[in-house]
This record gives sequence, C-alpha cells and structure tokens, in this order.
Amino acid sequence: MSGGSFSKVGVVGLGTMGAGIAEVLARGGLAVVGIEINDEALARGRGHLDDSTGRAVKRGKLTEEGRREILDRITLSTAFADLADCDLVIEAVPERLELKRRVFAELDKVCRADAVLATNTSSLSVTDIAITTGRPAQVVGVHFFNPAPVMRLVEVIGTVVTEPGAVTRVADLVRGLGKTPVVVGDRAGFVANRLLFGYLNQAAAMYGSGHATLEDIDTAMKVGAGLPMGPFTLMDLIGLDTCLEVLEAIYRETRDRRHAPAPVLRELVTAGLLGRKTGRGFHPYGSAAEPAAAPSAETAQPLVGVVGSGPLAVAVVARCARAGSQVRYVAGDAEKAESAGAALEEALTAEELARVTGGSELDGLADCDLVIEAVAEDVSMKRSVLAAVDDVARPGAVLATTASTVPVIELAMATDRPADVVGLHFPEADGPLVEVVPTVVTDPQTADRATALAAGLGLTAVRCRDRAGFIVDALRFPYLNDAVRMLEAGYADADSIDAAMTLGCGYPTGPIADLDRLGLDRAVAVLHALYTESREAALAPAPLLEEYVTAGHSFRTQTT
Repeated sequence: MSGGSFSKVGVVGLGTMGAGIAEVLARGGLAVVGIEINDEALARGRGHLDDSTGRAVKRGKLTEEGRREILDRITLSTAFADLADCDLVIEAVPERLELKRRVFAELDKVCRADAVLATNTSSLSVTDIAITTGRPAQVVGVHFFNPAPVMRLVEVIGTVVTEPGAVTRVADLVRGLGKTPVVVGDRAGFVANRLLFGYLNQAAAMYGSGHATLEDIDTAMKVGAGLPMGPFTLMDLIGLDTCLEVLEAIYRETRDRRHAPAPVLRELVTAGLLGRKTGRGFHPYGSAAEPAAAPSAETAQPLVGVVGSGPLAVAVVARCARAGSQVRYVAGDAEKAESAGAALEEALTAEELARVTGGSELDGLADCDLVIEAVAEDVSMKRSVLAAVDDVARPGAVLATTASTVPVIELAMATDRPADVVGLHFPEADGPLVEVVPTVVTDPQTADRATALAAGLGLTAVRCRDRAGFIVDALRFPYLNDAVRMLEAGYADADSIDAAMTLGCGYPTGPIADLDRLGLDRAVAVLHALYTESREAALAPAPLLEEYVTAGHSFRTQTT
C-alpha cells in the first residue's frame, strides 16, 4: 500500500470515525498527525485507536508488532500548528456546518499553500465548507464509512472549483490504502446516503401511516429484498438524530419530498429516543426489549389450488409441493400445461412432483383450502379467473390473487365473496417471503387463515394494507428509480452507484444491477402504480428508465 503523492496526513477530530481514518492511513504506511480540541478528547481518541487495533490483534488480523508500528506512525496533538508540514489534512469533526467551517478557516492559516484539505462530511455541501478557505480549488470531500478500517467504500467529492488533480490524487491515495474510491459531484448525501436515506425515510413514512408494522416492514426488507437488516433496525443503529440531520441536509438542497423527514422520525428524536445508543428508538433495546413472539403453531399442510402458467405460477406450485402440500394445478390450454409441466419436472424431485395434480378444469379446485390466482398481470383476466374460481371453490376457502400492480380490492369485487379474498404478493417469485394483503372488506379471520396457510407452506408472511407496491416493491422500486435519476443526471456512472451501495451499505446487489435482474418493465409498471396512487412526482418512472424499456435494453448489456 502507498500514499502516492501524500506522505504525511493530518486528521482533525479523533472520534470513532476520525480515529478509524487515522488507523487506516497508518496501516497504509503513512505518517499521521491526529488533532483534538483538548487533552481529554485526545485521550478518548487514543483510546479508540488502542481499542480498535487491540481487537484486530485478538482476532488474529494483526500482530502485536504490527499494531505497535501502526500506533507509532500516529502523532497525537492539540495544536493545529503541528499540521504545518502535512501534504493532506482530513477533517472529521461532528456534522455541523459552522464547526467544519471554523476548522477549515484554521487549517487555511496553518497548512502549507500546496496542501490539500479534505472534509469527511456525509451530507453537507463541500462547496459551503471550501469557500471558508482561500484555496477552494484544493478542497475535496473524502467520505469514509463507519467503521473506517473495515468498510471498503470511500466517496471522493469534487466541487465545481476543485482542481481535477486534487480529486485524482485523493482517489489514488484511497486506492493505495486498499479501499474503493467512488468519485462523485458535490450534492447533498452524495451517492450512498442520498439513495439510502430516501429509502429509510419512506419506510418511516410507511410505518407512520399505519400501512404495516415495524416488525413486518423490517422482516419484508430482510427476507424479501435480501438486505442485511431492516430499515428500522438500521436507523436505530445509525442513530435517529443522525438520520434526521442527513435527511434535513438533503431536503434543504433538493426539496424532494422523499427526503422531507417523516413526522414519526422527528417525534422520536424530539422525545430523545435516538436508537440503540439511548436504549430505544423505533425498537426497544436492552432491558426494555420485549421477548420475541413465539412462532406460530400452525403446521398443517393445506390443499392448495393454483391457476396460471407463467414463471410465478410454476414457482408457487413448486414452493407448495416442496413444503409437503398436495397441489391442484390448472395451467390452461394443453400447450401452456406442457410447458409448465416441463418446468416443474426440472424444479422438483419425483417425490415432490407426485404431490402435484394437473388438470385443465377449475372443478378440480373444489375441495382446496387455498386457491391462488397466478395468471398474467392483466386486470380483466384476473377478474375473470377469480370469478370462475368463486363458482367452484368450497365455502370457507381462502381465495388469493398474486396481483402486483392492481389493487386487490378491485379484483376481490369480481367475486361474490370478497370477504374471503386476500392478496398474496411474492416480491421474488421463488423467494421465501409473501405479503398477505387484506382489503377493507376482507374478513379478519380470512387474513389470519391466509397467514397461517402461508406459514404451513414454509413461507415468511408479513401483512400490509392494500396499497400500490405493498411493502417490498413500494420501498425498493422508488430507491432504484432514484439511482436511475442519478445516472441520468451524469452525477455518477453505473459502476460507481452500484459500488456505493454494495460496499458502503452492504447491499447484496447494486441498484443498477438489481434493476436489470428484476426487469425494467416491471420497475416501470410498479412505479406507474405508485405514482397513480400518490401523484408524487419523485415516484414517476425516470425518463431514462422508460427509454430503456421502450428500446428493449437493460442497463448493463444494452440488449434483452
């Protein structure tokens, strides 16, 4: 590893983040000067360094000799004058604009004329900080992610007046430290936080509106979208006060209502409920935490009927058969039945396949406990199938539709028993999550039965209201749309955007790659449904996204 054109680097502020940055630099063989405001703060900073490197030794990631070499490269001081011979100084003080401006005004006085000054801000304008100095062309943003020694992503931010050479030198330094630099423009939230906090804020608004419970939203995004943790668990970990600060900074710049802090978030912060650090945020922690609910005792395997012939119908049949249920499957005409049968033979073992009974008539569904309509996303076709199922299904059977962009109530009213109809939405056709969607006329016992039947099929069931996108799609596709708008504006390229979310936020897939995986046409359909319901301009599909759909292209391959 190498510092490239930088050999001595200063770090101002040795809290958890600043100390982490100092450690990363020292691990890279650089001489580091760490500055704090007083001796007490300096002692805390030394403690952060000792603790972090000590943990690395205990885990076998670092030898005791290596630890000593790292710590010996770091000089600690309370005097800004000790930064006079540094090639680069990174400010890592708390996220308050006036404080950062004061620090930069002081750095401008004591640092060499050719030194580069960098701010580790996560949401503030780098330009607003740079103009405090007489050298704005040599000021960059360098946003490390916490914990800095572990996280690979570093956003490197240039302003409209920053010399390109300064950005290049800092990006080269980051790369030499074994990190992945993503170079972006100076917009509030940069890439990762701008995308992440729009999603987190929408989740808070979704909960505040009573759309679904905290637990169900967290579960849906972990199990259904594959995220490392749910939005409320993540916000509690970040700190709700920090979340509020970041959202306010982005909203001040953009006036985008997706970043206007949700009322429930502001209420919790006002009440001092800031997350893990205070013992309670969205969730309670420590002694205040409630014991987890016992798992449902429902184990009975339902007799399931499935109508449809596409990939979703096949995936639902396969899921039911693998869970041990008998399945009555109506695929439609002979050609569709043959195609679906071939797909099932490939997906299931002989024992599982024996549980599936195929047929061309709906009469075979008469004794099913649960009948699932899984035909194409066409309103008239879905209404027609549900009306026909209504004629043959036994009294008390749960009738379900897999609608993803059509209101469940619109389909339920095609039957003579809308109280027995729910939505069963699978965000991933072959995934483990199902969203159970009762309507305003669904009998509560029907919703309970549907949830229990889903559990009997080995599915993780969450509930939500009958609103466009339900939970996963309503949170996922606007976030993906935000990424396209970022790409459209030339703010960052696809690789940078994907790297920001995978390396900076721990997402399993970057948003551009995820759009290609899920299907751009599906994204546009869900976004149209969300926009039609809400009339929120930010939820309308980005023009670039619609262009790609019209052209039949995906973002990565340029071809479908």
